[in-house]
Amino acid sequence: MSLTLQSAAHDLLAENLLHEIITTDGWTLDAASVADSDTPFSAITYDTRKVTPGSLLVCKGNFDPKYLAKANELGMAAYVATQDYSDYTDVPGLIVDDDKKALSVLALAFYDHPDRELELIGITGTKGKTTTAYYTHAIINEMSGNTTALFSSVDNCVDGVHYVESDLTTPESLDAVRMMREAVDNGMKYLVMEVSSQAYKVNRVYDFHFNVAAFLNISPDHVSPIEHPTLEDYLWCKRQIIRNTDMLVLGAHSHHEDLLLQDAALHNVPVSTFALDDSAANVTAKPVDDQHTSFEFFVDGASIGTLSLAMQGDFNYANAAAAVAIARDAGIDVTDPRALQSLSDLRISGRMEEMRDAHSNTLAIVDYAHNYASLKALLDFVDQRYGDQHPYITLLTGSAGNKAYDRRSGIIEAAQNRVNEIILTLEDTDTEPVEQICAQMASYVTNPNLDVQTIYDRTEAVNHLVEEARARDGFNIVLLIGKGDERWIKNRNIHTPYEGDSQIISRMFA
Repeated sequence: MSLTLQSAAHDLLAENLLHEIITTDGWTLDAASVADSDTPFSAITYDTRKVTPGSLLVCKGNFDPKYLAKANELGMAAYVATQDYSDYTDVPGLIVDDDKKALSVLALAFYDHPDRELELIGITGTKGKTTTAYYTHAIINEMSGNTTALFSSVDNCVDGVHYVESDLTTPESLDAVRMMREAVDNGMKYLVMEVSSQAYKVNRVYDFHFNVAAFLNISPDHVSPIEHPTLEDYLWCKRQIIRNTDMLVLGAHSHHEDLLLQDAALHNVPVSTFALDDSAANVTAKPVDDQHTSFEFFVDGASIGTLSLAMQGDFNYANAAAAVAIARDAGIDVTDPRALQSLSDLRISGRMEEMRDAHSNTLAIVDYAHNYASLKALLDFVDQRYGDQHPYITLLTGSAGNKAYDRRSGIIEAAQNRVNEIILTLEDTDTEPVEQICAQMASYVTNPNLDVQTIYDRTEAVNHLVEEARARDGFNIVLLIGKGDERWIKNRNIHTPYEGDSQIISRMFA
């Protein structure tokens, strides 16, 4: 770890990011002329509170220069910013074109490019990223002797064994590179990571190159003033993974498949495909029974075995097929029976979690479904598995605040003619009032026979849902979507503690 002012300037110039270096003596591009320019930085950070003597501070986003006073006191050695802050500090400033790109470039350099010591596997798509990442991690970890790291929206794992709850689908570049270095130091050889559209939108994965990337699917989502202004922008950001990989795994028959294949051809990226029940795909899974509780997997037409997943649903078997295709392209022998069997008992808390009530004929399914596509897939599973029992179906749902506004109409559209009752409640509202979100969702209901209730407090709503089911004759299915096992709710921009849908149901059903 020997990043200096000189090497930082060199790397930023190489990426065409550096404007100039501003010092008390003037403006220059000659880093060697700056005092102590060959002294290694002791640390790199984007948080002024974490500055230590000799640190390089990257001023990213809407940075307020008043915080530089504290950074000066703590011993900041230099800063990187898109603006000149020489009125606030005497240390050298590397003025750049894009602070997020600069952060990624400098993080990789500071930690001696751990990305080059790992087989990097990136997974993107509207639906299924997390499950596919876990399945891929399970296969490669099993077959590589626990030498596979994982970055996901649920957990991060840097030693192949222990998991720590994550904050973002794709970490900030500095945090991701730091964890990569930890993974390498822990003996990891592979890294499986989710790559969100926002990661490319705000350059969290700038200069990351993947050995294998997967593009699972694409459907309208994440379109809002604070995410992507249009579907075109959303898809464009996701497509960036194709030009940044050596090999691509693609969901066969994805929307805009022709465009994605054109991307791959333009950048000379070979493509393999996965699908359900499609002999034309390189990896396919076919149901072996009418209720789709087991699937046989094929690689290039040859059977590699039969699998029954702990997390049921056709969409999870599609995710498993994607994982097999990714692992194969990463050089793993997926014909070894251990590869498939590594998935059989895998569960992700809050995803397709089925629980039976000990006190009534009620089945609860807790899932992170949060848009039209994912809820439709969940309801398809319910119909396929339990439709002949004619259950009374209640859906508990909310929707995220301030973003992805189309989710609200999409959830109602997917559900209103397939469930008996909808209870609208609190989800992560950010700064948008829950009352406004629920009212908007209710306004999209056009089915006059649908029972719609609104209970703003989510814990109260879950309790009400269970009590209603217990009072009702016959078979009940209650679907709780959007939060899964998350133990917090972001309400009015504050993370507030929440027991979690899974935990409440588990406690009540015991």
